[in-house]
Amino acid sequence: MHKFSIQSANVFLPIAALILALAILWADLTPLQTLRNQLFDQYQHGSARHSTGLAVQIIDIDDESLARLGQWPWPRTRLAAIINKLQEAKVAAIGFDVVFAEADHSSPQAMAELWSLQEPLKSTLTALPNHDTIFAQSIKTAPVVLGLTVRRETGPEQQSTPQYRYVYAGPEPSRWLHSFQSAIVALPAFEYAASGNGALNFIPDQDGIVRRIPLLLKLGNKLVPSLDAEVLRVAQGGQNYIIKTLANGQPDTLRIGSFTIPLTEHGEAWIHYAKPDPARYLSAWKLLAGQIPAPTLKGKMILIGSSAQGLMDLRFSPLGQIIPGVEVHAQMLEQISSGSVLQRPGWARSTESIISLLGALAIGLLTMRFRALFAASITLIGLLILQLLGWYTFRQHALLLDTVTPALIFITTFTLGSLIHHWQSERKQRWIKQAFSRYVSPNRVSHLIANPDSMALGGRRQECSFIFTDLANFTALMEKLDPADAVALLNDYLDQMIAIAFKYEGTLDRIVGDALAIMFSAPVTQADHQSRALNCALEMDLFASDYSAALNARGTPFGITRIGIHSGEVIVGNFGGRTLFDYRALGDAVNTASRLESVNKHLGTTICLSQATLSGCSHAEVRPIGRLILKGKSQPLQVFEPVTSQRVANYAPLEQYCKLYQAMVDGAATANDFNQLAQQYPQDPLLTLHLDRLSKGEQSDLIVMTQK
Repeated sequence: MHKFSIQSANVFLPIAALILALAILWADLTPLQTLRNQLFDQYQHGSARHSTGLAVQIIDIDDESLARLGQWPWPRTRLAAIINKLQEAKVAAIGFDVVFAEADHSSPQAMAELWSLQEPLKSTLTALPNHDTIFAQSIKTAPVVLGLTVRRETGPEQQSTPQYRYVYAGPEPSRWLHSFQSAIVALPAFEYAASGNGALNFIPDQDGIVRRIPLLLKLGNKLVPSLDAEVLRVAQGGQNYIIKTLANGQPDTLRIGSFTIPLTEHGEAWIHYAKPDPARYLSAWKLLAGQIPAPTLKGKMILIGSSAQGLMDLRFSPLGQIIPGVEVHAQMLEQISSGSVLQRPGWARSTESIISLLGALAIGLLTMRFRALFAASITLIGLLILQLLGWYTFRQHALLLDTVTPALIFITTFTLGSLIHHWQSERKQRWIKQAFSRYVSPNRVSHLIANPDSMALGGRRQECSFIFTDLANFTALMEKLDPADAVALLNDYLDQMIAIAFKYEGTLDRIVGDALAIMFSAPVTQADHQSRALNCALEMDLFASDYSAALNARGTPFGITRIGIHSGEVIVGNFGGRTLFDYRALGDAVNTASRLESVNKHLGTTICLSQATLSGCSHAEVRPIGRLILKGKSQPLQVFEPVTSQRVANYAPLEQYCKLYQAMVDGAATANDFNQLAQQYPQDPLLTLHLDRLSKGEQSDLIVMTQK
């Protein structure tokens, strides 16, 4: 029997290795795509494209240009002046990373309508040159490409001017391309005057990084080129796009003039990024001031866009940097014009499949026939050779070959051989623990291990308590700090906030940016979930106050943390589908807790606690805020503010406040009553709140929220 088992294992492992390799290659799961993209990012980190002789210049509507010439949007006459300057310099093409979908509101005609002027002043303004007409005339005299944006949503049918033609070498490829239903395009006067119109859209990967740009997209039933493709075509004076496809219609290459660009199956081109080069940017104000010599621009492709942070056209690059969207377009045009085109050829996946299958078979046989140390040594050597091969093909031939998936298959096959005798008994718990321990709360992981049947889809009714937190003004902080420093601060803050939640055995429902949602009494029922939630929130508030104060003392403007707490009946369980599901709570109580966090900024408080939670906290020291009717609700909700030690010195004595509050409830309190106490305690937010309300004529504790 023992002999039969070993022989069976000797046969089973190589077969299992082949099946595993085929399954992984066929599934191409999202985590594998993420790892593959990260590998390609590391290739670019190690060997960024060398930028030699910039063929593309960016006319940058930067912060200094905005400061000198006024905020965006600029009058179209100024943009016309930019076009005229570039045309005088004899540039090859001008691409706008902007959509001119609306008329110029600074035009005399628009101002006459806006101000409702009377005759004859209105006629005088109307007779002046129209800014849009001047802009259209400048567009018509220059090789200008305008931007448009395509959308997945159905909208008014808007077609771009077809100043290009497609020639197919193979079947028509539209079913493979990214598909969109509507578009926002330039005004017809601009569209028809332009030499080309191209889509500005990026389609980042799930991590937000732009690694590819679609050069061709499907809008309704027609093909639309990207801004990059149009600029390249116009710069060469071309009319046609030559699209080569495979037998199944999958895009293979796109020829624009003298350039042939390898495409992905979705009509995209990979970007080989160069390190940011300040010489690529020319300030718009300098161009208008005549400070940029014409020879600097002659014969070049020009992109007009913005690096100004206030306009928020920022993207993540594989080099770990945040760059303006216009630079992504510039990088694509540069690499095409320089001939340094990054590509993942069509034969790459079949080659990776063969390597994976042969390697998995060899390692499967190896682990069953030789000792673990020898098998591990050979496997490590194979992995090293594989990674060096991937790096060599990128460095020498600009090819992207995935060595992560084969490496994972090799490692998994080796692990399968080493653990085959106890694989069946432990794989379920090991998979759950390894897969989820870094993504969900420890109590959830323990519950799953103890109750694997709870992985089923569905939910149950449960009384739960919820904490929602949000960090005020973090977006502004991101603009002031280096992104890496801001992320480090956020990670440290979230780490300690989550640790407090886990201390009280709360379940981390989700993280949204700098905000947290914590749930109590699920998956494990907690009879004291209300007091746990309140105590957890108080400790979070204490930590967040100290953390913010320490950073502000060092000159880092870290905001306050607002917290909402509510309890109620919800449906708790796994929601989703067969491919992916998520454990969470659904119900009005969740939304109410989130709303209570949000209303803090209108009330002046940092913690807002509902009566539903307070009812389970017998020893809590709180003071009433009022009966809130939240936006979108019809019934009032009694809410309270906990009296915390770090703020009590700034508050009115609890007894005095409660007495005055009760008088307000009874209709006997006046604004003057609150004003007298507020003068003694000017930093008490609730005194300020009710003083302001009573001064406006409100008489009770009912507060109707008009904002979320």
